[in-house]
Amino acid sequence: MGSLTSDLELKYNSGSFTNPLDSEEFRRQGHMIIDFIADYYKNVEKYPVRSQVEPGYLQKVLPESAPNNPESMETILQDVQQHIVLGITHWQSPNYFAYFPLSGSIAGFLGEMLSSGFNIVGFNRISSPAATELENIVMDWLGQMLKLPKSFLFSGNGGGVIQGTTCEAILCTLTSARDRVLNKIGRENISKLVVYGSDQTHCALEKAAQIVGIDVKNFRAIKTTKSSSYGPLCDVAKQFGIWVHVDAAYAGSACICPEFRHFIDGVEGADSFSLNAHKWFFATLDCCCLLVKDPRALVSSLSTNPEYLKNKAIESKQVVDYKDWQITLSRRFRSLKLWFVIGNYGVANLRHFLRSHVNMATLFERLVNGDKRGGTINEFNRELLESINASGKAYMTHAVLGGIYAIRFATGATLTEERHVVVAWTVVQQHLEAFLSAFKP
Repeated sequence: MGSLTSDLELKYNSGSFTNPLDSEEFRRQGHMIIDFIADYYKNVEKYPVRSQVEPGYLQKVLPESAPNNPESMETILQDVQQHIVLGITHWQSPNYFAYFPLSGSIAGFLGEMLSSGFNIVGFNRISSPAATELENIVMDWLGQMLKLPKSFLFSGNGGGVIQGTTCEAILCTLTSARDRVLNKIGRENISKLVVYGSDQTHCALEKAAQIVGIDVKNFRAIKTTKSSSYGPLCDVAKQFGIWVHVDAAYAGSACICPEFRHFIDGVEGADSFSLNAHKWFFATLDCCCLLVKDPRALVSSLSTNPEYLKNKAIESKQVVDYKDWQITLSRRFRSLKLWFVIGNYGVANLRHFLRSHVNMATLFERLVNGDKRGGTINEFNRELLESINASGKAYMTHAVLGGIYAIRFATGATLTEERHVVVAWTVVQQHLEAFLSAFKP
């Protein structure tokens, strides 16, 4: 016999239970969430861009234990507004210029919503044929938009897969590159393998190298500049059988514009190419598009074939099983949001959006170059940046280039307009003037 407490709980639940997927309740609460998000975007410009809360702030306002009885969605949303929004750094703010943009869009959000609504697990084709086939199609679309060689497309015996992030894409390709060599020289020789990367490459490459078992001493950084071309590098790599991966996570999206396509000239010599559609292609996180010339290399390294996943489609070898193109078994219906974005806006509009962001970056460059104090600003950059970010009026991050601590200004937030760029420069000038005044003898 159960305890008095459990009996009371059972009696309470049996009288007030609503199915968690009741369609009418979903409709009611869904409208509330959409209204909340719409209002958030309407007012996001009013919030400090970088969250100003202290560590541990949320523990002081939320209960120490989970509620035993249900709370209404209205109550939960009140807590979100009062406590969660306070602790968010607003990546969608028009005054956000840090790291990289997460250029959201209505189409991207709705595609994500529909994907979550279907809530499928598309590890193989039979689990949801539409998920596999739509991913095949939109990845070929993207490759065509980028004018990649046909060898990267399904129509040319290559193919594409949507990973979560660049970190996953690099790990998958590095695993395949490792195995391609070890299958020739023997797995006992893994200590002889070397990974080369640009001295400006993302730390994800070095991390992936460690994960796949490459000795940290065998990671070599090659000095590169913005004028470095893939062509000569790929030619050398081909001579030695080296796998070349092009990581175009952020800027790659701009290459759908003909005037920017030259930035990936020489990619035809690479083995794989990736870009994050959630950064600057108006899809929501997460959506990393990886295209490879030899899908068999991925499948050879990453495939699993347990009895419970065997079926006639797999045995026919005529279909793609995306579980064999990635680290994890389970996968989301990510292609929906990419399809929504491309279909709802079209290539012409996507190019227009990207060009407008480039124009805003050029505007900021002109404003900076027009300031005659450029030689002095480097002495105070670290303190200057923290002062700007603490103000909440704009958010930027930094990089160290050639030993110089530089402030990075990344345009690409969907809501950003030229006026926000001008205001951001005004904020920089105001804080710079305050610093220079403080340091006057």
